[in-house]
Amino acid sequence: MNQKPHISNAFDRDLEAIQALIMKMGGMVEEAIDNATTALMENDADLAGKVRAKDAAIDELEEHVNEEAARVIALRQPIASDLRTVLSVFRISAALERVGDYAKNIAKRTEILSDLHQVEGGTASLRRMSKAVQSMLKDVLDAYIQRDVDLARDVRARDAEVDQMYNGLFREYLTHMMEDPRNITSCMHLHFMAKNIERMGDLITGVAEQVVYLVTGEMPEDERAKADLTSTAAGGQAR
Repeated sequence: MNQKPHISNAFDRDLEAIQALIMKMGGMVEEAIDNATTALMENDADLAGKVRAKDAAIDELEEHVNEEAARVIALRQPIASDLRTVLSVFRISAALERVGDYAKNIAKRTEILSDLHQVEGGTASLRRMSKAVQSMLKDVLDAYIQRDVDLARDVRARDAEVDQMYNGLFREYLTHMMEDPRNITSCMHLHFMAKNIERMGDLITGVAEQVVYLVTGEMPEDERAKADLTSTAAGGQAR
């Protein structure tokens, strides 16, 4: 008679421990984004190097999260909504790990840019775009812990703003390249950084959709509008 409550309590404790790891991972990723952007703004190659070095810790934490989630499935054999909760952990941790990879990529290019021709005003808009993505990440983690569908949907909608910022940066860097050939290499790196941040927004939006699915049992029905227009202009990268 007491076995079911006992198992349920154990599952809840396991889940709380895993969610704590997810939040720790999210904090590390948020710090990586912030430090990578600061390194770019301040032309700080040392800080960029630290971002790259710390990415291994994010990767290791993802592995730990997945191992714990797999252990819970094997030991507790959750069903229905409980299983959905555990499975969401795999998707969210994978998304966070990829966001961390993009922060590392920004840091790599920052180290290269420090030796190239500086583009006047080339990083200010990138900073704003990065701050928007960091805000999305913070809110989606809050939505996950609080099971807040409305907040998750709000995060999902805000990805369009990030896409619009990216479109503006794409045009800005193209203009810099046409005005001065010395800007070409630097602007190419800045463009790829902007693309990395735009991809972060996509991944965080995917986490928001997982939160909606976790709470409601259904993925959002409406197709998310993408405002990235560069894939149809000037040979932009395919999505």
